[in-house]
Amino acid sequence: MKGKLKITAIARETGLSISTVSRVLAGKSNTSIAARTLVLQAAREKGVMDDLSSGRLLLNSLLVFAPPRAFDVRTDIFYYKVIQGISQALAQHDVRLRYYGLEENDSDAALFLEKMNQPDAEAALIIGIDDADIHTLAAELHKPCVLINCYDRGMRLPSISPHHRLIGEFSADYLFEQGHRNILTLHCLRRYTMELRMNGVRAAWHARNLVFNEERHQLIAQGFGTAESERMVGEFMRRCPPAERPSAILAGGDFMAVGAVNALRQAGLRVPQDVSVMSMDGFNLAAIHDIPLTSVHVPRDELGKEAVRMLQQRLLCPDGPVGNLLLNGTLMIRDSVRRIRDNKNHSAVQREGLYD
Repeated sequence: MKGKLKITAIARETGLSISTVSRVLAGKSNTSIAARTLVLQAAREKGVMDDLSSGRLLLNSLLVFAPPRAFDVRTDIFYYKVIQGISQALAQHDVRLRYYGLEENDSDAALFLEKMNQPDAEAALIIGIDDADIHTLAAELHKPCVLINCYDRGMRLPSISPHHRLIGEFSADYLFEQGHRNILTLHCLRRYTMELRMNGVRAAWHARNLVFNEERHQLIAQGFGTAESERMVGEFMRRCPPAERPSAILAGGDFMAVGAVNALRQAGLRVPQDVSVMSMDGFNLAAIHDIPLTSVHVPRDELGKEAVRMLQQRLLCPDGPVGNLLLNGTLMIRDSVRRIRDNKNHSAVQREGLYD
């Protein structure tokens, strides 16, 4: 009865019908922007927003901005899956999704403003765009906006990202826990997020009082593809003295791990008996050459879903605090990493008892 009384009071205050107020609060699309604005303002003043179910999305139109490659699974499977996660999270809601491509840097600000200033552009999700001018424009438009896998250095917009630094640190530390001390990290530093992950790897070395030598322990690729990684690891192994050969390779992605395994096999080395291989990705390939790949799953599908949930909180409480949500990865233990023990009779690959 209390809810009905508030709907009646909102209808009386706004001059709208009870049915219109009910449709707005139910998140229905058959209401005008003017009516929605009046109802939501009155609802906030009367505390109705605090009582709404967190599953209700109070908008009918959402814009998604991302690098053009994100809309093609063949060019960027990570962002493509993030966008799929957004779509799945909105499947139960009456929301119109529109997608627009923006470059990561030097973005088309005129296009962004044109789309965001459309009358029915109610909110936006911005994926992987590092252009500070876009972040400033988004903040000054005063429309709900959440960043995904990027952040606003001006601290005006909320964001959600994988915890890249912790994922890098955790991945390297897992290999240390398995007894490895000479680890080669194969990585691409195309974006600052990857630099954060590499910083985490270095932190794991320093935490164990081990010296990280860039010439011996790091290969930097231009991309995440298999061919380049295979060439780089092959060249590294050919010039590396056998006594200094790494016991493990930590790859920045599954396809990079494929290249590493290919190069090791061409060098006559076995995985994991001679050299272990681990990936910081873990979604695209479950196995390489019939070797189940140990990996840390970087959150991907979850990013879109949690971004929608964060956007809902901004709609319910637009003046609430702004922050950055960092999602942890998930370790998947398979057979591509060997545990090094002093006991030579112990099995080469162990799934349990990782920390005894």
